[in-house]
Amino acid sequence: MPVVAGIRFKNCGKIYDFDLNGFTVNPGDRVIVESEFGLSIGNVVAGPRDVDISEKELKKVVRVATEEDLRQKRENEDFEKDARAFCLERIMARGLPMKLVCSEVTLDRKRIVFYFTADGRIDFRELVKDLAAKFKTRIEMRQIGVRDKAKMVGGLGLCGKELCCRLFLTSFEPISIKMAKQQELVLNTGKLSGICGRLMCCLGYEYNDGTTPTGPVSEKQPSSEEQREHRVATREDETIKTETISPPGETPPAVSGGPAGEQAESKGREKPKRHKRRRRHPKRSQKNE
Repeated sequence: MPVVAGIRFKNCGKIYDFDLNGFTVNPGDRVIVESEFGLSIGNVVAGPRDVDISEKELKKVVRVATEEDLRQKRENEDFEKDARAFCLERIMARGLPMKLVCSEVTLDRKRIVFYFTADGRIDFRELVKDLAAKFKTRIEMRQIGVRDKAKMVGGLGLCGKELCCRLFLTSFEPISIKMAKQQELVLNTGKLSGICGRLMCCLGYEYNDGTTPTGPVSEKQPSSEEQREHRVATREDETIKTETISPPGETPPAVSGGPAGEQAESKGREKPKRHKRRRRHPKRSQKNE
């Protein structure tokens, strides 16, 4: 079984497993590995461990970093600044609608990667030709999102502290306005958005999706079982009231508008007519006399 170690290339970046290739390392050591970009310096963050042979072939550690490798890395940092300045100059000269974020150079300087943000697709073929003619190496342009840009550049959030994605977040989780509604926050995008323009990642720290209990039920909000019992009791009370509207032994009065109501109204109109006819009989008898 191969012995692997977890290696990270950037602060709060993803951890990748590499075959130690017989080297003995401890967490905190720096090693030289062959990544997809080329030779790179990585930090060991997870100790050596045995793993089963997987279908995907693991890349191996080339060597433990030496003083010469660390000196080369410091020189590459100055070279990255010069490459970024030249690239920014060519972007402005060609009028490309893109924002350059940073540049990254491999340890052996066989590849330079430029990270940028843009609203849509950019035709940067002429820009790549300018960069390749200047640096005589392989050029790669990578378009990233605004959240990745904030992770690379860094900054301070609304809380006054450094961005979470810069301190400890290794990946971005989906954030929705539903998380703010559950926490009864003010639904103002200006107050809920970070410097990247997206909803802040910290909205998901105290969000409960319903799979875990949030705590004891408060007195103002009865539990679902209590609500069900309350609904049943209310319905029973209503049925009792409707049954005891009229005294026992009597039929309830008919509602006006239906057939029974029309019969009641017609009976009420016949009684006054009979009473008037009885008053006319004495007058007719006097005339006959």
